[in-house]
Amino acid sequence: MKQLLRILLAAVGILAMVAVAAVVYVTTFLDPEDFKPRLTAVVEEQTGLNLALEGPITWSFYPRIGVGVERARAWLPEQSPEDASFAAIERAEVSVAFAPLLRGEIAIDGLTLDGMRLNLERNAEGEGNWQPLLDRLAEQSNETAETVLAPASAGPHVDAGSLSVVLNIANVEVKGADIRFRDEQEQALWRVQPLNVSGSNVNPVRSFPLKTMFTLTKHNRLDAEALERTPELTSEVNLETRLRLGLDDERLTFENTQLTTRTRRSDESDPQQLSLNAAEIVARLGEQQLTINEGVLEAGLRHPENWQGSLALSLAFGLESNWRTQTAQIKDAQLTGPDGLRVSGHINIEQLWDAPQYSGQLTAAPFTLRPWLSRAGVTLNTANVAALSDVAMTSPIEGNREQVSLPRLSLVVDSSTFTGAVSAALDGTQLSFDLEGDQLNLDHYLPGRVTAQQASRGLMRTAFAQTDGALLPQEWLSTLALEGELSLNQLQLAGLTFGEPRIELRGGDGVHQLSAFESRFYGGELNATGSLDASESVLQWQFSPYISNVQVAPLIETFSEEASPLRGRFNLEGALTTQGNTRDVLTNNLNGGLTARLTDGAILETNISQEMCELVAQLEGEGTLRDWHPDTRFERFDATLQVRNGVVSSDDLLITLPGINVQGEGELDLTSMNFLTRTNARLVDTADAACRVNARLEELSLPVLCEGHLGDDKTKWCRFDRRAFQASVVDLLRSEAGSRVADELEERLGDSLDRIDERLGEGAGQELREGIRRLFN
Repeated sequence: MKQLLRILLAAVGILAMVAVAAVVYVTTFLDPEDFKPRLTAVVEEQTGLNLALEGPITWSFYPRIGVGVERARAWLPEQSPEDASFAAIERAEVSVAFAPLLRGEIAIDGLTLDGMRLNLERNAEGEGNWQPLLDRLAEQSNETAETVLAPASAGPHVDAGSLSVVLNIANVEVKGADIRFRDEQEQALWRVQPLNVSGSNVNPVRSFPLKTMFTLTKHNRLDAEALERTPELTSEVNLETRLRLGLDDERLTFENTQLTTRTRRSDESDPQQLSLNAAEIVARLGEQQLTINEGVLEAGLRHPENWQGSLALSLAFGLESNWRTQTAQIKDAQLTGPDGLRVSGHINIEQLWDAPQYSGQLTAAPFTLRPWLSRAGVTLNTANVAALSDVAMTSPIEGNREQVSLPRLSLVVDSSTFTGAVSAALDGTQLSFDLEGDQLNLDHYLPGRVTAQQASRGLMRTAFAQTDGALLPQEWLSTLALEGELSLNQLQLAGLTFGEPRIELRGGDGVHQLSAFESRFYGGELNATGSLDASESVLQWQFSPYISNVQVAPLIETFSEEASPLRGRFNLEGALTTQGNTRDVLTNNLNGGLTARLTDGAILETNISQEMCELVAQLEGEGTLRDWHPDTRFERFDATLQVRNGVVSSDDLLITLPGINVQGEGELDLTSMNFLTRTNARLVDTADAACRVNARLEELSLPVLCEGHLGDDKTKWCRFDRRAFQASVVDLLRSEAGSRVADELEERLGDSLDRIDERLGEGAGQELREGIRRLFN
């Protein structure tokens, strides 16, 4: 046994001496420069590239045997040596371990590429300069490729003559690589620099660690680098994973992958951070399939103008994709974020590369929308501070690269629930919806508190205040195709309640129609149609309201929060037009006509007939003994309103009471909200006269003057018009002869002038008495 051991040791020693002698002979007597012509010929034969080895080829010896090449450049066949090289390296080195050689094996110990440069270009027609190279490689037969690249195309052990190649590379390293992509079709210049890749124990059987890092930049013009422009996009990329090659079944498996990016645009100071973690990523090259298991995409987004700090979002998902059939499935997606954001669902994608179409299901658990709108730059000043704090939805989702639709949407916004369908073009040129809801209180979402007191005072002044701000996005409306219907059980706006409102909108080519607005409204009906033309440089508006049998008492009480002084059923119809896109311009250009009528009406808790009859009786020196109704019932209340350049006027205001006619005129300036009206009440001797009328007094009118601002205290709006009343008395007295009539009239007035003071204003009776004396003296 000892002798056998000595023989084996001697054999090993002899083999080692032979191997050492062979290596010494190769490195001493063979000049590696002699291999340059052969290497360049092989590269040109296999790839079509013209190779220039400008640096030396060197050998390395113990503890590893290797060969290195310095300063190598390659050109495409159509290029000349004066052109920038298609590919180049500063140094490339491959080495094999010495000890395995003694066992008859070749174990690649290291592979290093230092300073690699690659110049890729795509012309305006979309053709890449790398395409001829790929075509040339595709033409080579598998046998030729296996002959040249036998170690890489075989399994862990490859028969190479009398030696066995072991594919277990101890170290692979790419340092300082620079890849440029010049895209004339998109007028963009991309660059990856520096690209560093490192791996250890690279083999085709087991997974091995792999790391890479690089900086990606993009310029939006091809000469940006020559002009020393700052890149429009800069992204720092780091990848750590364990890679299993799976060469036999053309399968790449990435395990425990961590991909992080820090991306910054030229106009941003803080980078946007994005990271992808995945338990397993499988790429089946032969089947062209990609699978991601237990993927988690995390983002740290920043917006220096709209929010402070970083917005953290996380998306957990799984992915199954088949590039050959152009399909993909995003499974078990879970998007989470601050303020209770939780969105789940799945998406199926077809025609992935040609014309992507997707369908799936989305569900958003209840979350607070207000801070998300704030992050988007929308400042909320809602009457209800809790508005949009409880939003949830669920719906199937369908779409493509141009549009998205929610065909069976169920949406909850605070206390409102909507169901139906919504679709929109991603570029904003199309919007359609068909929704039904239970109730919607718009007052909660309007700025500030909308109360009746504000509506009758401060709100009116604010609502019609002049402003230069555009009310509608005209540019968007000029290209929008609109089709929508909204039906509700109840709508509340400005304290008003609309029952079962329905809105129908249609539009295209810049012209939009309010096809219908229908609603039950305080015991009556409210209808309207209208149009908006955004196709010209100035918006053109048209609106036709129709109000039928609306009870005015509850309507007034809604605004005033006080008992209504009036009852009746209000009717109105007409047509209005205007143009512009700011509130003051729209008001100044408002024109049209309206017809208003109040039926079954009465002035509550005041009987004007009684007041007039008592005044007449006092003037005649008599009294009234009948019982009076506490209200003033009138037969007609009609007015035709003309609107001219923002001023509403009427010259035919008519109110008819039993035995009394009230006629008037006036105007309201919608720009300033100032108004002026004059009315005259006259006694008439009719069959239903409230009281017996002296023929001489039928011409005597009771004038009332109302003027002021709609935002002022309404108790100060109207007053008795003493001047007009005195003029009416003068006209009456002129029909009488001599001062006797004046003295007699003054005597008959007696206490009635005091009553006039009480009813019409302090001092009115004294002024009337003095006026009569001046008239007949």
